[in-house]
Amino acid sequence: MKALKIVPVIFFLLLICQSGKSQQFLSRTGFIGFYSKTALEDIIAENNQVFAVIDTAKNSIAFALLEKGFIFRKELMQEHFNENYVESDKFPKAEFTGTYSSPNAMNKQGVYPVTVKGKLTLHGVTKAIEEAGSIEIKSGSILGTAAFRLKPEDFGISIPSIVRDKISKEMDVKVRVTWITKK
Repeated sequence: MKALKIVPVIFFLLLICQSGKSQQFLSRTGFIGFYSKTALEDIIAENNQVFAVIDTAKNSIAFALLEKGFIFRKELMQEHFNENYVESDKFPKAEFTGTYSSPNAMNKQGVYPVTVKGKLTLHGVTKAIEEAGSIEIKSGSILGTAAFRLKPEDFGISIPSIVRDKISKEMDVKVRVTWITKK
């Protein structure tokens, strides 16, 4: 059953970056984590099953993940996250499609600062985002990283007042993906 849910995600990612002359690379083991720190509670949720496609010829990038792929340190937090906050049965995945820009041509090994622009869909709400990140070109791989903040309320995720003091108003989000290149 889980495999049936993953097939549309893979199909979606491959359609986004479709081109015969493109330099496309796929990762199925990308990482996205979000973190909340308050005086009452620390929340850590991490997902190592992020599908990501990068097209270096078009400077395009896409991510998709299943919300149920987030692992929390406390099982009850994971249950509340899926049932009450992101409603993962109703909104099973989050997606991002966009482009990245760099002031330099990234045709040799090194770390390049980039600006990532695109549309993030979470909890059925799509928002335009623009964030800083980096792309590192290494022999045999491309590493993309970013760190930014998101407000749950911007995506229609409401936090009940009874737990409002345990969850920060903005979540720290970290992204890390390694794409293996052809040698």
